[in-house]
Amino acid sequence: MRLTGKVALVTGASQGIGRAIAERFAREGADIVVNYRSGPAMAADVVAIARGLGVRAEAIQADVSSVDAVRALVDQAVAVMGRVDVLVNNAGVETHAPFWDVAESDYDKVLDVNLKGAFFATQAVVRHLRATGRTGRIVNISSVHEELPFPNFAAYCASKGALKMLTRNLAVELGPLGITINNVAPGAIVTPINTALLNDAAKLRSLTEQIPLARLGTTDDVAGVATFLASDEAAYVTGSTYVVDGGLTWYYQEQ
Repeated sequence: MRLTGKVALVTGASQGIGRAIAERFAREGADIVVNYRSGPAMAADVVAIARGLGVRAEAIQADVSSVDAVRALVDQAVAVMGRVDVLVNNAGVETHAPFWDVAESDYDKVLDVNLKGAFFATQAVVRHLRATGRTGRIVNISSVHEELPFPNFAAYCASKGALKMLTRNLAVELGPLGITINNVAPGAIVTPINTALLNDAAKLRSLTEQIPLARLGTTDDVAGVATFLASDEAAYVTGSTYVVDGGLTWYYQEQ
């Protein structure tokens, strides 16, 4: 198992991609801290599954849009598990509105979770790793929209584009410490956030036609790449984005 002996903190791990990553990590031997903002029952389910696989697991509630809450989350994870080796910045939100109608509150919500949360969670884990003299892995769950425009989701695209640059910058800063940092950029994935799309046959068909592999991705597709980046197999990989989109980003068709 590729993550035996590691302790991983996954934010937003009670459902969707975060849950799939937490469960995959547990199957690979990692002890898991399941962060959630709401939905304690779902977080408890993930913990039960992980423990059933023979690893340690704990659920910790925290809203990653708050810097104080993020720092308390990492402190509590270390107190409960003894250390953190791997951080997965998965928690994310999006809001839909034409650019000219975006409210400041919606902008703040998206940037606070998607960018500020990842920034300060990473900072807290890096401080822990430096204090203990250990190496580590940071895995950010970004999006194809760190590259692709997404009309009516300007704040979301801005947050993911910034996350890409943050990852590149930190790869340079953290490399001498033996800490790697990489992004996973999912495309269209079957998750609760896409419920409306999944229930709209016409929109779903139109999207699928733009994906060379002719299907939406699964949370396991993303979890597999995250597992690689968290493992020793990726020890010489840092500052990169791994796109998991079935070929959507590079789709091209003559008209």
